Amino acid sequence: MTRAFDIRPIKNYIMKKGYLFLAIIGFIAPNIFVLRESFETGNILLYTNPTATFEGMFANAISTAFMVNLLFVVMVFFIWSYYEAKKHGIKRIWFIWILTLLFGIAGAFPLFLYLKEKSKIY
Repeated sequence: MTRAFDIRPIKNYIMKKGYLFLAIIGFIAPNIFVLRESFETGNILLYTNPTATFEGMFANAISTAFMVNLLFVVMVFFIWSYYEAKKHGIKRIWFIWILTLLFGIAGAFPLFLYLKEKSKIY
């Protein structure tokens, strides 16, 4: 009897590399604009002047719609990632949450998916 070739480890390797690549791009791309704003206004990482940050985030109906959507997505991500981290034995989920709050979900979410793939055992 012949055994079928198990492709799961190869798929896992490809997915891990893909998620890691997306995490790097997700941390760099949006934060180019944050750095530009930081240099232009002195509002470092948009945290040193929270009033200006909130005024910009909720400047009009369109930006408010995007912000409410983003805040909801982040809240759902925190809840979902907590349970997924427990299920897959991922330790220090709080580190991913801190990265999310500091640099955004665009990099933190694929980084979490990378850690989730990394935890899989075949």
